[in-house]
Amino acid sequence: MDFRAQLDSPLFTHFISHYAQPTGPDLLGRTEPFFEWQESRRQAGLWPFSRSLEAAPKAECGVRSEAGTARQGLNFGSQDYLSLSTHPAVVEAAQRAIQDYGLHSAGSAMLGGNTAPSLMLEKALAEHLQTPHVALFSTGWGAGFGVIAGLVRPDDHVVLDALSHACLQQGAAAATTNVSRVPHLNNRAMRRKLQEIRARDTQNAVLVVTEGLFSMDSDVPRLEELQSICREYGAALLVDVAHDLGAMGPRGTGSLGVQGLLGKVDLVVGAFSKTLASNGGFVATRSPAVRQFIRIMGGPHIFSNALLPMQAAVVLESLRIVRSEEGDALRAKARENILALRGAFQARGVTCLGEPSNVVPVQVGDAKVARLASKKVFERDIFANLVEYPAVRLRETRFRMQVMASHTLEQVQRAADGVCDAIDEARAELEVRPVATRASRRDDRPQVEL
Repeated sequence: MDFRAQLDSPLFTHFISHYAQPTGPDLLGRTEPFFEWQESRRQAGLWPFSRSLEAAPKAECGVRSEAGTARQGLNFGSQDYLSLSTHPAVVEAAQRAIQDYGLHSAGSAMLGGNTAPSLMLEKALAEHLQTPHVALFSTGWGAGFGVIAGLVRPDDHVVLDALSHACLQQGAAAATTNVSRVPHLNNRAMRRKLQEIRARDTQNAVLVVTEGLFSMDSDVPRLEELQSICREYGAALLVDVAHDLGAMGPRGTGSLGVQGLLGKVDLVVGAFSKTLASNGGFVATRSPAVRQFIRIMGGPHIFSNALLPMQAAVVLESLRIVRSEEGDALRAKARENILALRGAFQARGVTCLGEPSNVVPVQVGDAKVARLASKKVFERDIFANLVEYPAVRLRETRFRMQVMASHTLEQVQRAADGVCDAIDEARAELEVRPVATRASRRDDRPQVEL
């Protein structure tokens, strides 16, 4: 296909947002334009989403595109930061749980779905976070959505960092119309917003929402300062630690551990799916009343089947490793890989955003170049996820490389070279010049430690 001739066609110019608000009386039929656009990208090899793994998410594995094309190669697209999903002790814990408890929890947590592994996991998480009361959820999404929808009422206020995860954004939207977003990591703007809210409303609650590590930009907030601002204006603080818990910080305590805030934040939300080798999530709080309220009032907890005993056992064993000397060694190996990958891109003049973490956002910029580059990356037997608008800004399309402890330095270098070569080839083929991209941010925010 002559891609340059297609540059002004929907193949390159349209995004998911063009099809997100269809109109017309035919509820089902009006999805067809989206499918046709999606199918045209699939057939052209420009649809990099919904790929499937042919085996375990190891450093090298088989990957199949949604169009059916299979490749065997480097895996920089899986969220298995310490490579625990194939760790022998974790696999053994899963097998043992199946033998002891069967495959199914067979009920919601409120109606007999809890098991011994899930109760032990609650205690282990409480100890790890130094936050005594933990409620488990069957998904990380459910935890983020459920804690906000469960606690916040229509007259309350939610103020989110503009880049907060969709589960947090949608939880806020489900709870109240009083939702505000402040510029990313801007504590001064947060202070102004809280001051504005409290100037007109001292009778209702305010919840401030942020993340311990933002996965699209690999950056972290100044949490201690943010918490101080929240206390000044009588607001509660929620921190989502999905991407940092286990993968960074002393003994895997994440951004809270790095910044000395273990046990000091009002609400901690997390997911097990990044480092702890399973689906599922949790909410941790210092208040037993809050825990019980969330369990009853948070819809995803009471109306979803409880975490499977096998899942709870996997997370429990993964957490044991995270907190051990072996966990320290895995984080050190991951950090070596992370720094090597970022250095390899830098040597080729390609910008990596944020600070070193298991997420390495590789800036491409132009979405047309990025789509063709993604096709070429896959053809080079490299699995790396493309992130485009509306998940990121229009001119900030990027690859989100995800680094695991099991990668070798040779694999890291090969991946960086392959991605850089693909970007260069795509620009040359489309005759698109590189433009200035946003540099890695270096300011007074705390740097990520692993």
